[in-house]
Amino acid sequence: MWSNQVVDFAPSAVAADYTDRMRAFLDEKILPAEAVYDAWRAERRGTPQEWDHPPVVEELKAEARERKLWNLFLPDISGLSNLEYAAVAEVSGWSPVIAPEVINCQAPDTGNMETLHLFGNAEQKEQWLEPLLAGEIRSAFAMTEPDVASSDATNIQTRIRRDGDDYVIDGRKWWISGAADARCQIFIVMGKTTADDDDSVPAHRHQSMILVPRDTPGLEITRHLPTFGYQDQHGHSELSLTGVRVPATNLLGEEGSGFAIAQARLGPGRIHHCMRLIGMAERALSLMVARAQERVAFGKPLAEQGVVRDQIALCRMEIEQARLLTLKTAWLIDNHGAKGAATEIAAIKVVVPRMACTVIDRAMQVHGGAAMSDDTPLAYFYAWARALRFADGPDEVHIRTVARQEFKR
Repeated sequence: MWSNQVVDFAPSAVAADYTDRMRAFLDEKILPAEAVYDAWRAERRGTPQEWDHPPVVEELKAEARERKLWNLFLPDISGLSNLEYAAVAEVSGWSPVIAPEVINCQAPDTGNMETLHLFGNAEQKEQWLEPLLAGEIRSAFAMTEPDVASSDATNIQTRIRRDGDDYVIDGRKWWISGAADARCQIFIVMGKTTADDDDSVPAHRHQSMILVPRDTPGLEITRHLPTFGYQDQHGHSELSLTGVRVPATNLLGEEGSGFAIAQARLGPGRIHHCMRLIGMAERALSLMVARAQERVAFGKPLAEQGVVRDQIALCRMEIEQARLLTLKTAWLIDNHGAKGAATEIAAIKVVVPRMACTVIDRAMQVHGGAAMSDDTPLAYFYAWARALRFADGPDEVHIRTVARQEFKR
């Protein structure tokens, strides 16, 4: 499809300007704020205040607005293409806990804002999209379930049943990112509006998406799930929905459109995830190089040990390969839409998290025992990179997609 077109990954003047300003913001304000953020959270760890919002984030959000680094992920608002935004997303990945949120480009809100922007009606946009774009509230996407393999969306068991002017929802969800944060005021819930045995409807038309406000009776957050022992400040939570009743006007799109909506929100979102992971890998490599130059073993710096030099070189090569594939994918989405980039979207979701895990693991080896502590960000980086081999679908699903595309060709 793209072989007869000129593919140019050189940043436009606009993209270069945004990336330079994002890098300056990162170096001047965000990286120094990490210690403040971590200390604030450490004081509250294990207490009912664990999920409270660190004030430094709001200070940085105000600064981001002043620097005009806000909502850059949404082309219709920022004017940036996916390819142009990719470089900004990479810079934000150097500080994955803080940077994406302070520029209002954090998951899962970006995907939810894209969903509301594309499929929400005027009332839904006014009530939920506008405060999300303003950074006043947060949101969650409730798809994954504990009792079924949710990588196959046709397995989803949560029921969305029409009852007069309402829908009634029953089911369980887990790994719902952001739910622990009290600012998470709206859930996009995916469930079935068609019975499993209704063969008159194709399997991928059984699912629908519906908006459920946090304070709706019957919606209960039953627990918060740690990731490799880390409790994210926004939480990854398990939900119970029992007789949850919402107006029929809360439906996104039409009945049966849930699967199509889910696919539409995942294309650009995977670019964001992958570029942030590349930023994390770059920071891990930077830490690895610095450590190798300052640490001495067996009479000489680690930087002079052949095995360490090999690992550093491999990291550089693997990062560059992953970045180029991701940039190609962003270019394809910009020029041919998510459907035209289906193979590459699936491919980067496998290639980049695996690369990041490998690079971070090598950096941990060079740091020794320090890497397992919170003295460096490497342990958290590794946990997050490994988790992203499940998020938005496990590796195996995406590999299957790439293989199917090859057979079609």
